[in-house]
Amino acid sequence: MNTIAEILPLTETLTPGDEAAVVDAVRHAYRDGTPIYPIGGGTHLDFGTRPTRPGVGLALGRLNRVVDHPADDMTITVEAGVTMAELGRRLRAEKQRLPVDVARADRATVGGVVATDPSGPRQFAAGTIRDYLLGFRAVDGRGTPFAAGGRVVKNVAGYNLSRLMTGSLGTLGVITQVTLMARPMPEASAIVACDVPDFAAAERLLAALVRTETDPAAVELHAGADERAKPLLGALPESSVARLFVGFESSREEVNWMVGQLRLEWEALDVAPPTIVSHAQVEPLWQWLADFDAQLQVNVLPGATVAAIERVLDAVPGCSIRSRAGNGVILIRLSSLGPEEFVTAVRTQLRPAIAQCGGHLVVRSYPDGAALTGEDVWGPPADGAAVMRAVKDRFDPDGLLNPGRFVFD
Repeated sequence: MNTIAEILPLTETLTPGDEAAVVDAVRHAYRDGTPIYPIGGGTHLDFGTRPTRPGVGLALGRLNRVVDHPADDMTITVEAGVTMAELGRRLRAEKQRLPVDVARADRATVGGVVATDPSGPRQFAAGTIRDYLLGFRAVDGRGTPFAAGGRVVKNVAGYNLSRLMTGSLGTLGVITQVTLMARPMPEASAIVACDVPDFAAAERLLAALVRTETDPAAVELHAGADERAKPLLGALPESSVARLFVGFESSREEVNWMVGQLRLEWEALDVAPPTIVSHAQVEPLWQWLADFDAQLQVNVLPGATVAAIERVLDAVPGCSIRSRAGNGVILIRLSSLGPEEFVTAVRTQLRPAIAQCGGHLVVRSYPDGAALTGEDVWGPPADGAAVMRAVKDRFDPDGLLNPGRFVFD
């Protein structure tokens, strides 16, 4: 992963200690026409196109206070620089959690996760950060603070600015504070894994999970070089093409029943005895499933997941793949390719292959020297591009927030 200095063209970096200091910094930048680059934990700064306009970095790590945690209301309000690991510790003290998995949780900040909306293994049952964001405070491109939502689960009807802000890559406002909905901590957890001999078998197993009597929290299908070279549960044998992970979370009694029930269902499908990781040993496996530095993300209909994985492996055999198979999200790493090979793979091999599956491909990060255009990174303009451009102009009329990074820049 590249350093902040390698990704952002910074002339200086400011470290505001509160929202007032953020407002002051953005107002000065707006007055001078200077770009502003918000920085959280630095774990997703290479997501999107590389900015080229020199500007000021706004490191938000000092905005790290827990503002309010009314545990009985199952909500928590924190400043944007709080790390996901610290948020988790605070919630666990009340037997609560935010069921959103992110890579490098000790560094990833809450504001950065809202800005990037990453996909994690628990997305299948629990969704992503956008499903838990009740409200936020932010500073727009002119240095004007604004807020949306609130601290209750049900808010007044109207435009959902919280969902609009989620995944906007810091191009609509500098997030300073968020209010999130918490969930009770489950009593027990387990992950059941099996090796899959071919992709036809993968299709059958995923189809069977649609009809299962169990209630999975995660459905992951992994394939490619990563499963051969860097396994957690032993190397994927040459006789298999992929590995399937199914996660469960609930009471201990229910988790034990679901694990046993899935084993019975898989036995009926002639699946070899699976690997089961449960209870005290399972949390590192959940984090391992989340810790994957993807360079590409593909979104397809869940029923097209296996076909898309096959097409990707045919196009770039040496790649590594982790898919949220129940959601149709496929994460890909092409770490063995140089800059020119990477560009060729994206333009001429992968994007056409994914289009044939009815899917959409986004480049999350790419090697230095890879001459990718905005369309290479984000794909052809979407039908709502004009609306997105109008929204951007409303919140950042001079285009100073993360310029050149997102799809409408």
